[in-house]
Amino acid sequence: MGSELYNVIWYALVGILLTGYAILDGFDLGTGALHLLARSDRDRRVFLNAIGPFWDGNQVWLVTGGGALFAAFPHVYATAFSGFYVAFILLLFMLIFRGVSIHVRSLRAGRAWRAFWDWAFSASSVIASLLIGVALGNVAWGVPIEAGFRYRGDLLQQIHPYSLLTGIMVVAVFMMHGAIYLVMKTEGDLNQRVRGWVRPCIIFFVLMYAVTTLATLLYLEHMAEPFRRQPLLFLVPALNVLAIANIPREMHLGREVRAFTSSAVAMALLLLLFGLGMFPELIHSRPDVANSLTAYNASSSPLTLKTMLVMAAIGMPLVIGYTIHIYRVFKGKVKLDSMSY
Repeated sequence: MGSELYNVIWYALVGILLTGYAILDGFDLGTGALHLLARSDRDRRVFLNAIGPFWDGNQVWLVTGGGALFAAFPHVYATAFSGFYVAFILLLFMLIFRGVSIHVRSLRAGRAWRAFWDWAFSASSVIASLLIGVALGNVAWGVPIEAGFRYRGDLLQQIHPYSLLTGIMVVAVFMMHGAIYLVMKTEGDLNQRVRGWVRPCIIFFVLMYAVTTLATLLYLEHMAEPFRRQPLLFLVPALNVLAIANIPREMHLGREVRAFTSSAVAMALLLLLFGLGMFPELIHSRPDVANSLTAYNASSSPLTLKTMLVMAAIGMPLVIGYTIHIYRVFKGKVKLDSMSY
């Protein structure tokens, strides 16, 4: 196996781990974004318990993805976590605040107490989703990287029209994903109300998807170049469109599990589009493209990549097996009891 092939494999593995995080944590971030639409205390408790067994396990994929990035592409890890330090710390606080909100919200019966944590849970979910999208937008748009992979940016520089556009699109796709998930986990009158949220969420996502795609084609030529060189890659956006189109179809037919699967496939294909457009870059440099961090110039040594690949072959099945087991144990509709949040 050639040494460059290890770079490609690790580029794909990091992408797979982050895609797993987006799909799994996406529905509970989307649930948080929709949380305040539930008016009664009981309905909000149902929402919290719909994600309660899963939200912390879902974040294992983010931690694993970050660890893989550190091991395989240490220069990317160092540049990203120093240049985007404020954004990442803010994201970390939002994820922590979400967890605290879930655990303490129902510990007291006071209306003011629960209202505060409801707002905290929803706001932190939206802000976390937005920050993830803003980070993706900056990675694709490009940041000013100096020689030696040095980038000294701040949060204000990272907030520009394109990054905000990708941030809002991520919020939209998570809301759609979360709404479909809630249809799967609720029943009765609440289920009917949640079903009514799915269509507006789909429309919101499709609009943001179309606008973001147009902006990417107009302003980020490097993202479209791989598709110009390899026309066969156009199968990916075609399949992505079909997956998105299948979501409302499955919802109309009352097959919410299939709709959720289509939503997950659409998210995976969307991130595959992102990865194909970026490859081999991990962080695009603007205006000096020569300083971009790629899977080749920012990686660990071939021996490190080879050794870590063996460890990944052992560890990833454990993560996947754990995830499958948890979702099988807690499948079905939410039933509140004395141990519920």
